[in-house]
Amino acid sequence: MEHPSGLKPLPARVSENIEALESYYAGMERRAGPAQRLLERFSRAIGRPWFLGLIAIVVSVWIGYNLLAPGMGLKNFDPVPFPVLQGLLSLSALLITTVVLIGQNRLAQLEHQREQLELQVNILTEQKTTKLLHLLEELRHDLPMVRDRHDPDALKLQQPTDTAEILAALERR
Repeated sequence: MEHPSGLKPLPARVSENIEALESYYAGMERRAGPAQRLLERFSRAIGRPWFLGLIAIVVSVWIGYNLLAPGMGLKNFDPVPFPVLQGLLSLSALLITTVVLIGQNRLAQLEHQREQLELQVNILTEQKTTKLLHLLEELRHDLPMVRDRHDPDALKLQQPTDTAEILAALERR
């Protein structure tokens, strides 16, 4: 049966995996808390090009007013070298840096969890592949019409991967 969009529907297992991932990410979002979500919205806003333009406009207007005000008979509120502007920009930089670091910490945590999931899936895949090789070798030995031969590569591949040995080798590098 043709899907209304013209695309074939996804196999059930793929849909289940997608739903599981969406559920996982929704749970992570719920655990973030209102303060974290507010910081992330702020971080997304300051990461846009218009924010840089806004800063440039505000700084230009600030400097322009304080340079031109005395010539127009007005009082400048932050004379050269603009100590108030420098203080505000330094405070803004500190706050923005902190917000970005908080967001990066959360992203690093999510990335670490994704890496752990990927590692678990890879280990499970390796175990399944090893089992399949064992089953194929059994089948090859049991079928009379298949010539029995010695395959050293197949023998090596039938050995389960020792993840502790791999980790120890990586640490020695």
